[in-house]
Amino acid sequence: MAIVAIVVLCFLMLTWLKSTTNHGEFETVPELKGKSISVAEMELNENNLVMQIQDSANFNPDYPKFSVIEQEPAAGTKVKEDRKIYLTLNPSGYRKVEVPDLRERTFRQAEPNLEALGFKVGNITYVDNLGKDIVLQLKYKGKTINPGEKLPKTSKIDLVLGNGNRP
Repeated sequence: MAIVAIVVLCFLMLTWLKSTTNHGEFETVPELKGKSISVAEMELNENNLVMQIQDSANFNPDYPKFSVIEQEPAAGTKVKEDRKIYLTLNPSGYRKVEVPDLRERTFRQAEPNLEALGFKVGNITYVDNLGKDIVLQLKYKGKTINPGEKLPKTSKIDLVLGNGNRP
């Protein structure tokens, strides 16, 4: 009699577990890359999934601002209802980087320093100065910039260099 009670109890427990865990029932994760936050949230809600936003990544110009650039789990994956889908968003633009003090340095020193920080060297202008190829000024969009100012990564910084002639 005790064995029958244990078998019945096990059967009832397994049936209860199967129904409460939705055994064999899955939702398909939709493709969210390139979609806005609101569209992604709507699609996840339609599929009984939960959106979890992670920190924004580095700006990717191939995707619109504030759109999904990564998701985990991947699109097409079968998951249980109410599963969290982790989204990484594209920020509004490149992060701002502090301009280093390159005055009185050679162009040969300044160029790799700027590029290592994500800047691009723009136009190079030469003026009369004894220091040949010495950085005298840094400019951004025609305005002189000072060390410590912050500019968006990938900004073009123009350099004013000495030409080696007496003023």
